[in-house]
Amino acid sequence: MSELVRVNVAGETATITLNNPDVRNALSVEMAEALIAAVETAENSDARCLVVQGSGGYFCAGGDIKAMVEGVSTDMDIEKRVEEFGLPINHAVQAVYDCPLPTIAKVDGPAFGAGGALAIACDLVLASERSKISFGFRQVGLSVDSGTSYLLPRQVGKNVAKELVYTGELIDSDRGAELNLFNRVFPDKVFEQRTQELVEHVATGPTVALQESKQLIESGPDRTFEETIETETDSLRKTLATADHAEGARSFVEQRDPEFDGE
Repeated sequence: MSELVRVNVAGETATITLNNPDVRNALSVEMAEALIAAVETAENSDARCLVVQGSGGYFCAGGDIKAMVEGVSTDMDIEKRVEEFGLPINHAVQAVYDCPLPTIAKVDGPAFGAGGALAIACDLVLASERSKISFGFRQVGLSVDSGTSYLLPRQVGKNVAKELVYTGELIDSDRGAELNLFNRVFPDKVFEQRTQELVEHVATGPTVALQESKQLIESGPDRTFEETIETETDSLRKTLATADHAEGARSFVEQRDPEFDGE
């Protein structure tokens, strides 16, 4: 796997690290393809939670500006630019969004454009106080991509999503929390400790139940209430049969913390 993206599976957690801080972890084609491969590696491992983070004080600066300039300066065909530069990044964000595991973005530093989309493609976004996020595709004269038009309105509502896209506003951590872009904001000094505690809590949970719940929540708004009840009942059948449910029920009666094995 490319050194631009590192994947480490330790215990119940798979951690993907974007590793090109010289360009603020911008998503080049090579990095995007490596990110897709890293997600696949995580899904095929014994991990019960996926963490996505950046290196060198950055989360992700979005698309590869140098590639954009190259496309303009060489008068590259539009379709070729879309296929070679646009689609790999879009597919990388989609791979993270589609991951069946609970996913957590650790945002310690800036997340811009497609980097912002990558962050909110995760189930939870944990940010340090110094973190910032923006969806400023307008800065390079482009419409939103990387799933932003799907993800952002679901986080902040249509009107606020339009405002953030129209203005390209750089959102600080406090404002990000107010807008529900960040689930939690931790002080810089304890960011690693506090995020690790939450990651471990998710990773050691009842994995099948959490995966089923993730799918139910994602698709819930598109179903009627009757369809929701039917779908939840199907998931209930699956989770009632798990060892984690048996452990959870026993531990509740015995008034102790459950020890879930993810099965």
